[in-house]
Amino acid sequence: MQDAENVAVPEAAEERAEPGQQQPAAEPPPDEGLLRPAGPGAPEAAGTEASSEEVAVAEAGPEPEVRTEPAAEAEAASGPSESLSPPAAEEPPGSHAEPPVPAQGEAPGERARDECADSRAQAASEDAGGNEGSAAEAEPRALENGDADEPSFSDPEDFVDDVSEEELLGDVLKDRPQEADGIDSVIVVDNVPQVGPDRLEKLKNVIHKIFSKFGKITNDFYPEEDGKTKGYIFLEYASPAHAVDAVKNADGYKLDKQHTFRVNLFTDFDKYMTISDEWDIPEKQPFKDLGNLRYWLEEAECRDQYSVIFESGDRTSIFWNDVKDPVSIEERARWTETYVRWSPKGTYLATFHQRGIALWGGEKFKQIQRFSHQGVQLIDFSPCERYLVTFSPLMDTQDDPQAIIIWDILTGHKKRGFHCESSAHWPIFKWSHDGKFFARMTLDTLSIYETPSMGLLDKKSLKISGIKDFSWSPGGNIIAFWVPEDKDIPARVTLMQLPTRQEIRVRNLFNVVDCKLHWQKNGDYLCVKVDRTPKGTQGVVTNFEIFRMREKQVPVDVVEMKETIIAFAWEPNGSKFAVLHGEAPRISVSFYHVKNNGKIELIMWIVTREMFDKQQANTIFWSPQGQFVVLAGLRSMNGALAFVDTSDCTVMNIAEHYMASDVEWDPTGRYVVTSVSWWSHKVDNAYWLWTFQGRLLQKNNKDRFCQLLWRPRPPTLLSQEQIKQIKKDLKKYSKIFEQKDRLSQSKASKVSLVPQREGRAGTSAAVAKAGPHQGCRRRCVCAQSCFCPEDTGSVSPLGGMQWGTGAGTGAWSCDLTAALWAGDSVGGRVSMREK
Repeated sequence: MQDAENVAVPEAAEERAEPGQQQPAAEPPPDEGLLRPAGPGAPEAAGTEASSEEVAVAEAGPEPEVRTEPAAEAEAASGPSESLSPPAAEEPPGSHAEPPVPAQGEAPGERARDECADSRAQAASEDAGGNEGSAAEAEPRALENGDADEPSFSDPEDFVDDVSEEELLGDVLKDRPQEADGIDSVIVVDNVPQVGPDRLEKLKNVIHKIFSKFGKITNDFYPEEDGKTKGYIFLEYASPAHAVDAVKNADGYKLDKQHTFRVNLFTDFDKYMTISDEWDIPEKQPFKDLGNLRYWLEEAECRDQYSVIFESGDRTSIFWNDVKDPVSIEERARWTETYVRWSPKGTYLATFHQRGIALWGGEKFKQIQRFSHQGVQLIDFSPCERYLVTFSPLMDTQDDPQAIIIWDILTGHKKRGFHCESSAHWPIFKWSHDGKFFARMTLDTLSIYETPSMGLLDKKSLKISGIKDFSWSPGGNIIAFWVPEDKDIPARVTLMQLPTRQEIRVRNLFNVVDCKLHWQKNGDYLCVKVDRTPKGTQGVVTNFEIFRMREKQVPVDVVEMKETIIAFAWEPNGSKFAVLHGEAPRISVSFYHVKNNGKIELIMWIVTREMFDKQQANTIFWSPQGQFVVLAGLRSMNGALAFVDTSDCTVMNIAEHYMASDVEWDPTGRYVVTSVSWWSHKVDNAYWLWTFQGRLLQKNNKDRFCQLLWRPRPPTLLSQEQIKQIKKDLKKYSKIFEQKDRLSQSKASKVSLVPQREGRAGTSAAVAKAGPHQGCRRRCVCAQSCFCPEDTGSVSPLGGMQWGTGAGTGAWSCDLTAALWAGDSVGGRVSMREK
């Protein structure tokens, strides 16, 4: 056991050596004091046997130095029990083996590790405290020395690293220093005012104020000649990026009427000087024939189209509107992922997809253009259909704005991107009536951009402290905005002409709580709904400030209402407006007429509860052509409908579409659709088609019906004089269209009439021989020929025909053609005489 102890202890110390160090196999020391490693703190007794060790090492050859971990030193130094044990018996000289020499190709540490494994097995069988501690530490030391298998994190031999540094560290590498010749940060500003020494300091202050917004200016130079500046200057920024930003935003900046800055990088002059004098002819692009994108306007029957989404959005269809039944044009599965939208003039149909927007058009609805914008949720068209605005909350970075993108529809190219903090009030950008300008509102700022450059108008925004809302006129480049009260400064509504930025009208308002801007469709009038709290009164009073835009100095009329306002709407092509006011259960509707004599007249007032028989309305829908209006109680008000003619102040019909969620007029104002959308109500999903008079024509039930949108029509090309002449000759045109309507019904009835006529063919000859009375042919006002009622098996082609109940003996009467006969009520009889 004594020999085992003498062997186990140095082997355990050898285990605690640093991994990767080559360790010689030292012979057992003759004295216990040699168990402690040599070092500055080792006792001098350890050096008494140095000569014998040197002899052993010299015989075995040079070996690397053996170094132990500090933990091993501490353990060896703290082993007084081993040093007090009796000295071991001296071994005979022949039994003292020399350290073995490693074989060629074998690392010295490998043989040492084998010996360490044997020594660990011996150390595990010892019961001494010092030996137990050494054995306990041996296992983790083995992992450090590589005795156990470790996972390899090395790349395989055939591995090819194809990931560039730009992909891994793009955001870091873009800020690394770039090689420069010292002039990349210099810009040249031209069209600067030429001033003398007395005004030079003021000019420098103005220039510094304008251009310091883009970065820190480190140097400037104002060339002079004959005591005046030359009209151009040099500015140096701290960074080339600031110089690029200055060129991008300040080029074209209008300082005053005579001076508009032209800004360029100094390095661009070399580029401009090396432009070749030879002109390269651009490559001719092949013409892509998109077909007739407005083919539906040439339809002989002047029918309109509409889109329908059903089956919870899985299917989308396009229909021709027809009095009898809708005629399907195109139907596709999963055409869109959310909803569809028509462009303002009806040229394109936009569908939504996860990767972007697709535009469709033509007779077969082929794909015309695609716009890649990941996660797009909202879109908006310019009124001229030249630009498309898309919004996505997924793709936006500080350096590359991608939340809002403006696209060129014809080319599909991106025009500009913008940041967007919130899309709660969409559209973020509002367009002028002709698409030349668009604007957005931020904190105390109104930014107006111009097309096609997509840059700020005059290179600067309007600073309007506290601006709350703005709106473009539909009839001109006039923008209206309002600002709330600020201490002693009253609220005000301002009308501004663009691009001159001239204020054409300012209206001060007092005790204002809120304002809403409502333009009439043609821009003839602007209504500002002002909620006020007059001093000395409780509650809110509403004033309607009516601006007459076509008159000199834009006079303003005021209509005051002390009841709660529920809805307001202008007549599209007229001078009337409707207001829903009051509180449930007593809600009323009032119709006003803005007259040319400077007065506003109340022409009609109705209590909706009395009109609807205990039901109410909450929305107003004017016909696109004016005069007719639908008052509807949507969603929670159970779908009550009232069809009103404002020309003579009559209610044409009262109806109901239970739980209706939407009302949509067709572009001509002849038909109106009410619908129950699956998006708002999960049962009774359908859409119903009505005439403008409130007569129900169709009930179309669609499985999980979601949305119906009429296809818009572009503005008419007729002049006002031509339109007046058409209205004057309306009776002449009405006869022509009535004949066409009768003929279309006749053609439809002939389909069912052919089998009946074939069945009567055998009796026709016998009837003709019977006499002059039998075999006669008679004609209905529907233009359909009918057999004599005395003929065997004679029936009306439309049904409901009776003999002898019309205007006199030998006359027909028809229940179903009553609507075609002027002056007869629906469901009456129409007389038919012999032809």
